[in-house]
Amino acid sequence: MKKHLFNQVAKILIIFIFAIRIIMNKNRSEIFRQTLLRYWGYSTFRDTQEDIISSVYDGTDTLALLPTGGGKSICFQLPALLKDGICIVVTPLIALMKDQVEKLKSLGIKALSVHSGMSSYEIDVALDNAAYGSYKFLYLSPERLGTELFRVRVRKMDPSMLVVDEAHCISQWGYDFRPSYLRIAEFREMFPEVPFLALTATATAQVVDDIVEKLQFRKDRRIYQSSFERPNLAYVVRKAEDKTGQLLRIARGVEGSGLVYVRERKKAEDVAEFLIFNGIKADAYHAGMDPRQRSVKQQEWKSGNVRIMVATNAFGMGIDKADVRFVCHFDVPDSPEAYFQEAGRAGRDGKKSYAVLLFNPSDSKRMQQIFSVSFPSPELIKETYQNLYAYLGLAYGEGAEQQFDLQLEDFARRCKKHPSALWYALQCLEQEGYISLTEEVENPSRIQFTVSRDELYRIQIAHPGLDTFIKLLLRTYTGVFNGFVSIDEKYLAGISRNALTVITEYLMHLSRLGVVTYIPHKKAPQVFLHAQRLEPGNVSLNPARFLQRKDAYARRMEAILQYARSDAPCRSKQLLAYFGQGVTRDCGICDVCLAKQGRENPGETFERIAGSITETLRSGPVRIQELDLLFSESKEQVMDVLRAMAGNGEILINDDTVQWNGPHT
Repeated sequence: MKKHLFNQVAKILIIFIFAIRIIMNKNRSEIFRQTLLRYWGYSTFRDTQEDIISSVYDGTDTLALLPTGGGKSICFQLPALLKDGICIVVTPLIALMKDQVEKLKSLGIKALSVHSGMSSYEIDVALDNAAYGSYKFLYLSPERLGTELFRVRVRKMDPSMLVVDEAHCISQWGYDFRPSYLRIAEFREMFPEVPFLALTATATAQVVDDIVEKLQFRKDRRIYQSSFERPNLAYVVRKAEDKTGQLLRIARGVEGSGLVYVRERKKAEDVAEFLIFNGIKADAYHAGMDPRQRSVKQQEWKSGNVRIMVATNAFGMGIDKADVRFVCHFDVPDSPEAYFQEAGRAGRDGKKSYAVLLFNPSDSKRMQQIFSVSFPSPELIKETYQNLYAYLGLAYGEGAEQQFDLQLEDFARRCKKHPSALWYALQCLEQEGYISLTEEVENPSRIQFTVSRDELYRIQIAHPGLDTFIKLLLRTYTGVFNGFVSIDEKYLAGISRNALTVITEYLMHLSRLGVVTYIPHKKAPQVFLHAQRLEPGNVSLNPARFLQRKDAYARRMEAILQYARSDAPCRSKQLLAYFGQGVTRDCGICDVCLAKQGRENPGETFERIAGSITETLRSGPVRIQELDLLFSESKEQVMDVLRAMAGNGEILINDDTVQWNGPHT
């Protein structure tokens, strides 16, 4: 009897506990949704977002593989807002880091960053604020993780989680390996209970395993992987001797916004000019342009005033434009990872879009040339190491954890080497862990008042000539007593009706008086030295690791070339298989699938074309030229079907536009 009673009570307790958990999960889910709506304006989550948020909120080590535009930032920003302490985000993308910090600030959320280009004083202030200033987010470039300054300051922080963005950078098998990422595991030793969230848009199965191992994920880890399949995105390879002509046909054939990727800055400008000459609203974008100019160009493209942007891979990070109808790669990228990420910027709104790769046999030769110079001799690498420290004015034993601007052209002239040869040698030194590199970093001018408001008042009385200018600064910029604030000397000159030189002199004068710390604008690549200068005999390279990287690069390069050369299987299946997501069905809309479908009798071909036209037009009118990408058949075959459908009253043809005229069910 007692045993029976005990069992009944136990069952009731289990049911009660289960019910409590359901209620708690429902309440938590509601809190997540309310937070999402309050800060981001969305009422529902995408795909696996809520699962990832729940996992990291529970304190579980989590790896999330989300495609480009999959909403990765919400996966850590939302739970971090609900947890005590500061969320530390490691990312190599400085432009994206700055963008996210500004967006968080605009939402009233305290966030800051530490990255290349900041002075040692700025870094010191930022880390102090992270430790004592009730900030919710600290964004950090990876080379800062191993510095003594960070290791000392982070122990005074209360981390809620560590986020590893672009997590594939930790793997030597990945396409963008960065040795500084290997230092992230040291964070686990300092804070063993703090959960890790690793995020990436592109990772093979081998890289996934490497991420989990290198970050020392705990046994209860969770891995979430959204399908990389894009049913609305038609992958197309066009084998073209005349790439500009093929691009023009695409631009004229597909309505809506487009993005064209090229390798070189000069080519971006040349291709954009070609499109403009042919009546297309286009523009060029690359990292060599002024930041204000780049910002205007971005906005013009996002708003639709510029229809097609021709850009290097500097364009796209953090660009959230859902209605891009095509992405065209004018040049073959280095790897399937790079191609998939960039092509994935098309069709984020779920509507039919195209990812087109233009290819001709000379591309293979060009990529082989790039490969041959990407891995210089050990002698050149070691020589570049010594030349770099000498160029920076550092003797043996000097330079540890220091950062410098690097004028590559000037460095090359001093060394009497070609700039590209030196750049690849520097990249090899980075891969060996001696240095960290960034491409050109745009850092605006910054100021911070270093005196109290009372002291400032006395200075204004003592220096009446500076009083008006000081008041201008205080009216124009807020927070100048609490930390560094970005300023624009040209803007100050404009609103005060002064020459730019006058504004600069005022700022320099205030700096000399000790009233402000003024850091003028600069734009240059940055090099961070991880250790002191070694004598020639002590600079060692790891031949096995060098060959491993070379082999991995060669395999990625061959994979993308094979994709470009092949006529089978389905393009989508090829890409998904590369990332370990095998599917049995063909996409049915890529050039390979359409060519395969063309091996039919004439009646089957007619019915298939008519069916595809019907399906396409039910989503809205389409220009006739767009059918050049939709079908692999000749234009005459497609026109025959269109004429027959128009004769039956199923469609209407108006000038160059076709629209559905039949039933919509």
